[in-house]
Amino acid sequence: MSSDPLVIGSGPCRVLALHGWFGSARGWGPFADLVDGDRYTYAFLDHRGYGARRAETGEYTIAEMAADALAAADALGWSSFAVLGHSMGGSVMQRVALDAGDRVTGLVGISPVPATGVPFDEQSWELFSGAAEKPENRSAIIDLTTGGRLSRTWLDRMVRASLESSDPVAFRAYLDAWGRTDFADEVRGRQVPVRLVVGVHDPALSAAVMEQTFLQLYPDVSLEVLANAGHYAMFETPVALLTCVERFLDQL
Repeated sequence: MSSDPLVIGSGPCRVLALHGWFGSARGWGPFADLVDGDRYTYAFLDHRGYGARRAETGEYTIAEMAADALAAADALGWSSFAVLGHSMGGSVMQRVALDAGDRVTGLVGISPVPATGVPFDEQSWELFSGAAEKPENRSAIIDLTTGGRLSRTWLDRMVRASLESSDPVAFRAYLDAWGRTDFADEVRGRQVPVRLVVGVHDPALSAAVMEQTFLQLYPDVSLEVLANAGHYAMFETPVALLTCVERFLDQL
């Protein structure tokens, strides 16, 4: 990896944090500011084509993102760690758990993409595939996945941050990666603790989707639904999200 992750804290519980399609290592909003550095060490990673790695090219696959995440853990000297994945990062975290074996102590998925990938109808695929070049598509996607209920000021800020922190070529390629990569047969029955946190206002990666995917694949899995959140709980309800995450990590 050409750049170091953003490390917050120095506590004994270590967490690799993998951002989503619209995110970056510095795109976790108020959630990152709330981390208790005495109890936890978080390493917030940039995927290739994002943030500090915006100019770094690659294959832009789930497998490559997972390999980069493991390389970061190795560079930090972490022999064991939990993995936190938001949206696209939720797919990557499962690949990390497969590739890292018993080094991964637990998985926390925030509105996570399942190992099955995500089915799209033609209209939705057009909206998402056009988002690499069209800011208005990014805005529509964020608005859709947060229930059409949030401030235009915040939506505009999210779109601007996404445009500034992602390379369009990489961004478009990652849609194929998280949308169409299916490795469900590999994770089926995997013995790793999994906590899922979804927002009630997210129609795309909802509790029902989690029940049809993650809950069918993992034997040790639990689901929490946040009442006032959509797809971006780290911005919408950061304290409630942090509470869910800490409660799970403290049980590992």
